[in-house]
Amino acid sequence: MRSATAPDVLVLPELWSTGYALEQADRLASPFGNSDAAFLGSLSREFGVAFAGGSVLASVPASVPVGAAEPPRSYYFNRSQVIAKDGSCIAAYDKIHLFRPMGEDRFLCRGGSPVWFSLGGIRCSSVVCYDIRFCELTRRLAAGGAELLFVAAEWPSARISQWEILLRARAVENQMYVAACNRCGASGGETFGGSSMIIAPDGTVLAHAGDGEAVIMADIDPAFVRSTRDALPVFSDRVPDLY
Repeated sequence: MRSATAPDVLVLPELWSTGYALEQADRLASPFGNSDAAFLGSLSREFGVAFAGGSVLASVPASVPVGAAEPPRSYYFNRSQVIAKDGSCIAAYDKIHLFRPMGEDRFLCRGGSPVWFSLGGIRCSSVVCYDIRFCELTRRLAAGGAELLFVAAEWPSARISQWEILLRARAVENQMYVAACNRCGASGGETFGGSSMIIAPDGTVLAHAGDGEAVIMADIDPAFVRSTRDALPVFSDRVPDLY
């Protein structure tokens, strides 16, 4: 998904617009994520590029009874948005698996459904960080036709080897491309590991960033997904009734 001169799709890390400041969600969150989507949309229209992966703090107002004394509170979601080249937001995914060791369950609401979308004629899906530890979710995405998985993350340096193993495993077991963007730097006493990766359906690492800021690129070939799945028919050989 890349021309000779410029990328077709840019992938951003988790909570790219605020960082991991969940305690300040009431101040930092964008209503429904709209302002963040609008900002990326303006860049998409200007430069002719799509955005996938990445996530933002999105606030959703809670309904309250008429005449209630207390003002309505907001619910907060870790929301991944997909912005097409024309600037429109074509898909959104709320992180399903909340990372309790860092208190996400105290500040965020869990998402309720996976997402599929198309970019450049390729069927895609998005997940966020901790989601990649749950193979059931990525298998459902692949069984639903996903050929390319976007992953946005704030994954710590202390477990960066697990990040790399999990990403390659998700690519191999589901015979799909994985494009994963992880944060680097430090905040709140945590150091994040970078190591963004683009992985082919056979597990080959096509591009691998270091632990600092970097730009990596790779071509995505949907025909390779299909030939890989034809050569090793994992999906048709599944026996889900026994799992």
